[in-house]
Amino acid sequence: MIVRRSALVDRSAEQLFDLIEAAEHYPKFLPWCSGAHIVERDDTLVSADLRVRWAGVDFAMRTRNPKRRPEYMAIHLERGPFRRFEGEWLLSALTPQACKVAFTLDWEFDSAVMTRVAGPVFARIADTLVDAFVQRAATLAPSSADGAAAPSPLPLPAPPPPSPSSPPA
Repeated sequence: MIVRRSALVDRSAEQLFDLIEAAEHYPKFLPWCSGAHIVERDDTLVSADLRVRWAGVDFAMRTRNPKRRPEYMAIHLERGPFRRFEGEWLLSALTPQACKVAFTLDWEFDSAVMTRVAGPVFARIADTLVDAFVQRAATLAPSSADGAAAPSPLPLPAPPPPSPSSPPA
């Protein structure tokens, strides 16, 4: 099955790339990811073990992903219950604070039983992955023009209520 999704995101390409690349945080916002561990990470590669557990489906997988921050990350299966699992994330800066993200994933489970049991669940996961990252990015502070995260504005305190004993002004 091939999934292709794209979105315009009100965050910098750097900020969205860093979110996508940080697999160790997936369990915080991807409900199907019950565990994630970075095996290896450097400037050109990230490898991670992921545990998928959702709607009765449970399996582990490892990906090894060449990357070029902030515009590209390939997805290659190193081990897991797939015959085929290849994809990529492409990010294009539109402005210093906005980008376009395109995601492609070509996958097929390695057995008919796994396809029958897990196929519909994994199809839904793959189909909604871009939306999940866009929603997560919306919860983060926007980037400033220099690429650093802008501080979140603090809410102004509410004025104190008028005192009942104070004379009207």
